[in-house]
Amino acid sequence: MQQTKEPATYAFDRPGNYRIRVLGLLDESWSGRLGGLRIRQCELKNREEPVTELIGKMRDQAELSGVLNTLYELHLTLRSVEYLSGE
Repeated sequence: MQQTKEPATYAFDRPGNYRIRVLGLLDESWSGRLGGLRIRQCELKNREEPVTELIGKMRDQAELSGVLNTLYELHLTLRSVEYLSGE
């Protein structure tokens, strides 16, 4: 018997772990302004532009929106936003 997986549900108002990648460089000093996310530079094959990865837990999608707005205000190009897991 084949089992079907239920589609993943993402709670709008619950914590979640996210990975955000942007083009450009940010150092750890920005962590406090970006929700306490861990910041590191990525080495991606065939990329000339530097990529920064931000990983961590956010309380809800309002906090995620605030981080994305800050990145926008810094004129950093968003490469990806990935939901990793819930609590």
